[in-house]
Amino acid sequence: MSLMIDIRKLGLFNKMAKEGGNTVANHLSQMTGMETEMEITKINFIDVPDIKTHVGDQKQIGISIEMIEQPHGHILFLFNAQSAKELAHGMIGDMGETDPNASGFTDMERSAIQEIGNIMTSGFIDGWANVLDTTIDISTPNFTFGPGSGMIDQLVGDRDNEMALMFDSRVHALESNINVKVYTFPRLEELVDLMQQIEV
Repeated sequence: MSLMIDIRKLGLFNKMAKEGGNTVANHLSQMTGMETEMEITKINFIDVPDIKTHVGDQKQIGISIEMIEQPHGHILFLFNAQSAKELAHGMIGDMGETDPNASGFTDMERSAIQEIGNIMTSGFIDGWANVLDTTIDISTPNFTFGPGSGMIDQLVGDRDNEMALMFDSRVHALESNINVKVYTFPRLEELVDLMQQIEV
Protein backbone atom coordinates (compact mmCIF):
# COMPACT_ATOMS: atom_id res chain seq x y z
CA MET A 1 0.00 0.00 0.00
CA SER A 2 1.06 3.57 -0.66
CA LEU A 3 0.68 6.83 1.26
CA MET A 4 0.03 8.75 -1.97
CA ILE A 5 -3.43 10.28 -1.96
CA ASP A 6 -5.47 12.25 -4.47
CA ILE A 7 -4.98 15.91 -3.50
CA ARG A 8 -8.74 16.45 -3.79
CA LYS A 9 -9.17 14.10 -0.84
CA LEU A 10 -6.97 16.02 1.59
CA GLY A 11 -10.08 17.84 2.81
CA LEU A 12 -11.22 14.51 4.28
CA PHE A 13 -8.72 15.00 7.14
CA ASN A 14 -10.48 18.24 8.08
CA LYS A 15 -13.85 16.59 7.69
CA MET A 16 -12.85 13.69 9.93
CA ALA A 17 -11.55 16.08 12.59
CA LYS A 18 -14.68 18.23 12.45
CA GLU A 19 -17.11 15.32 12.39
CA GLY A 20 -15.30 13.53 15.24
CA GLY A 21 -15.07 16.71 17.32
CA ASN A 22 -18.71 17.69 16.79
CA THR A 23 -19.92 14.22 17.76
CA VAL A 24 -17.85 14.36 20.97
CA ALA A 25 -19.18 17.83 21.84
CA ASN A 26 -22.81 16.86 21.21
CA HIS A 27 -22.52 13.76 23.40
CA LEU A 28 -20.77 15.70 26.18
CA SER A 29 -23.45 18.40 26.10
CA GLN A 30 -26.16 15.78 26.55
CA MET A 31 -24.35 13.97 29.37
CA THR A 32 -23.02 16.92 31.38
CA GLY A 33 -25.71 19.52 30.70
CA MET A 34 -22.86 21.91 29.80
CA GLU A 35 -23.08 23.65 26.45
CA THR A 36 -19.89 22.40 24.82
CA GLU A 37 -18.27 22.58 21.44
CA MET A 38 -15.01 21.04 20.33
CA GLU A 39 -12.81 23.24 18.21
CA ILE A 40 -10.06 21.59 16.19
CA THR A 41 -7.41 24.28 15.91
CA LYS A 42 -4.67 22.41 14.09
CA ILE A 43 -4.06 19.13 12.30
CA ASN A 44 -0.45 17.99 12.09
CA PHE A 45 1.43 14.93 10.95
CA ILE A 46 4.23 14.40 13.46
CA ASP A 47 6.88 11.70 13.83
CA VAL A 48 6.10 9.54 16.86
CA PRO A 49 9.36 10.42 18.74
CA ASP A 50 8.54 14.13 18.27
CA ILE A 51 5.07 13.61 19.71
CA LYS A 52 6.59 12.29 22.93
CA THR A 53 8.61 15.51 23.20
CA HIS A 54 5.53 17.61 22.34
CA VAL A 55 3.35 15.89 24.97
CA GLY A 56 6.05 16.16 27.64
CA ASP A 57 6.40 14.42 30.98
CA GLN A 58 3.70 16.30 32.88
CA LYS A 59 1.20 13.98 34.59
CA GLN A 60 -2.14 13.94 32.80
CA ILE A 61 -5.23 11.81 32.47
CA GLY A 62 -5.10 9.66 29.36
CA ILE A 63 -7.95 7.74 27.78
CA SER A 64 -6.91 5.45 24.96
CA ILE A 65 -8.72 3.01 22.71
CA GLU A 66 -7.57 0.59 20.07
CA MET A 67 -9.30 0.44 16.69
CA ILE A 68 -9.76 -3.24 15.99
CA GLU A 69 -10.89 -2.70 12.41
CA GLN A 70 -9.38 -0.64 9.58
CA PRO A 71 -7.61 1.75 9.87
CA HIS A 72 -6.41 -0.03 13.08
CA GLY A 73 -4.12 1.71 15.55
CA HIS A 74 -4.91 3.81 18.65
CA ILE A 75 -6.52 7.07 19.69
CA LEU A 76 -5.45 8.92 22.83
CA PHE A 77 -7.26 11.77 24.61
CA LEU A 78 -5.16 13.75 27.09
CA PHE A 79 -6.42 16.30 29.61
CA ASN A 80 -5.47 17.62 33.02
CA ALA A 81 -7.08 16.79 36.34
CA GLN A 82 -8.89 20.14 36.59
CA SER A 83 -10.60 19.62 33.23
CA ALA A 84 -11.60 16.11 34.31
CA LYS A 85 -13.05 17.42 37.57
CA GLU A 86 -15.08 20.10 35.79
CA LEU A 87 -16.51 17.60 33.32
CA ALA A 88 -17.31 15.15 36.14
CA HIS A 89 -19.01 17.87 38.18
CA GLY A 90 -21.13 18.82 35.14
CA MET A 91 -22.20 15.22 34.75
CA ILE A 92 -22.91 14.47 38.42
CA GLY A 93 -24.40 17.88 39.31
CA ASP A 94 -25.93 17.93 42.78
CA MET A 95 -26.55 14.18 42.83
CA GLY A 96 -23.28 13.23 44.46
CA GLU A 97 -20.14 14.17 46.21
CA THR A 98 -17.82 16.35 44.11
CA ASP A 99 -15.36 19.01 45.10
CA PRO A 100 -13.70 20.80 42.16
CA ASN A 101 -10.94 22.09 44.46
CA ALA A 102 -10.08 18.84 46.26
CA SER A 103 -7.03 16.84 45.23
CA GLY A 104 -7.74 13.33 44.04
CA PHE A 105 -11.05 11.97 42.84
CA THR A 106 -14.04 10.51 44.66
CA ASP A 107 -15.41 7.15 43.47
CA MET A 108 -18.34 8.96 41.87
CA GLU A 109 -16.01 11.35 40.05
CA ARG A 110 -13.93 8.43 38.78
CA SER A 111 -17.06 6.72 37.51
CA ALA A 112 -18.19 9.93 35.77
CA ILE A 113 -14.77 10.41 34.16
CA GLN A 114 -14.86 6.82 32.91
CA GLU A 115 -18.27 7.42 31.34
CA ILE A 116 -17.01 10.68 29.80
CA GLY A 117 -14.10 8.72 28.36
CA ASN A 118 -16.55 6.28 26.78
CA ILE A 119 -18.50 9.19 25.30
CA MET A 120 -15.43 10.94 23.88
CA THR A 121 -13.79 7.90 22.34
CA SER A 122 -16.93 6.38 20.83
CA GLY A 123 -18.12 9.80 19.60
CA PHE A 124 -14.83 10.57 17.90
CA ILE A 125 -14.74 7.18 16.16
CA ASP A 126 -18.40 7.49 15.11
CA GLY A 127 -17.48 10.76 13.41
CA TRP A 128 -14.58 9.12 11.58
CA ALA A 129 -16.71 6.17 10.52
CA ASN A 130 -19.35 8.53 9.08
CA VAL A 131 -16.78 10.31 6.91
CA LEU A 132 -15.06 7.09 5.82
CA ASP A 133 -18.43 5.41 5.19
CA THR A 134 -17.48 2.36 7.21
CA THR A 135 -17.78 0.89 10.71
CA ILE A 136 -14.84 0.94 13.11
CA ASP A 137 -15.03 -1.36 16.11
CA ILE A 138 -13.03 -0.26 19.15
CA SER A 139 -11.70 -1.77 22.37
CA THR A 140 -12.86 -0.76 25.84
CA PRO A 141 -11.28 2.60 26.80
CA ASN A 142 -8.15 2.33 28.93
CA PHE A 143 -7.53 4.96 31.64
CA THR A 144 -4.07 6.05 32.72
CA PHE A 145 -2.73 8.80 34.97
CA GLY A 146 0.90 9.67 34.45
CA PRO A 147 3.39 11.35 32.11
CA GLY A 148 1.87 11.83 28.66
CA SER A 149 5.10 10.82 26.93
CA GLY A 150 4.99 7.45 28.71
CA MET A 151 1.47 6.79 27.38
CA ILE A 152 2.62 7.50 23.80
CA ASP A 153 5.53 5.10 24.35
CA GLN A 154 3.21 2.36 25.60
CA LEU A 155 0.81 2.73 22.66
CA VAL A 156 3.21 3.17 19.75
CA GLY A 157 6.75 3.00 21.09
CA ASP A 158 7.55 0.28 18.58
CA ARG A 159 6.53 2.43 15.61
CA ASP A 160 9.51 4.82 15.52
CA ASN A 161 9.44 5.24 11.76
CA GLU A 162 5.78 6.14 11.62
CA MET A 163 3.97 9.42 11.77
CA ALA A 164 0.88 10.13 13.80
CA LEU A 165 -2.01 12.44 13.18
CA MET A 166 -2.42 15.07 15.88
CA PHE A 167 -5.63 17.04 16.30
CA ASP A 168 -4.95 20.01 18.54
CA SER A 169 -8.40 20.60 19.93
CA ARG A 170 -10.17 22.42 22.72
CA VAL A 171 -13.49 21.66 24.30
CA HIS A 172 -15.30 24.92 25.05
CA ALA A 173 -17.83 24.88 27.84
CA LEU A 174 -19.71 27.87 29.27
CA GLU A 175 -17.84 29.29 32.27
CA SER A 176 -15.15 26.63 31.91
CA ASN A 177 -11.92 26.25 30.03
CA ILE A 178 -11.56 22.55 29.44
CA ASN A 179 -8.66 21.48 27.27
CA VAL A 180 -8.54 18.12 25.58
CA LYS A 181 -5.87 17.06 23.10
CA VAL A 182 -6.47 14.21 20.69
CA TYR A 183 -3.63 12.12 19.27
CA THR A 184 -4.47 9.49 16.68
CA PHE A 185 -2.18 6.69 15.59
CA PRO A 186 -3.97 4.96 12.71
CA ARG A 187 -2.07 2.72 10.36
CA LEU A 188 -1.62 5.43 7.76
CA GLU A 189 -1.51 3.06 4.78
CA GLU A 190 -4.88 1.63 5.82
CA LEU A 191 -6.34 5.10 6.41
CA VAL A 192 -5.22 6.26 2.95
CA ASP A 193 -6.65 3.07 1.45
CA LEU A 194 -10.06 3.83 3.02
CA MET A 195 -9.89 7.43 1.77
CA GLN A 196 -9.05 6.33 -1.77
CA GLN A 197 -12.35 4.46 -1.89
CA ILE A 198 -14.41 7.59 -1.18
CA GLU A 199 -15.85 9.65 -4.03
CA VAL A 200 -15.20 13.38 -3.68
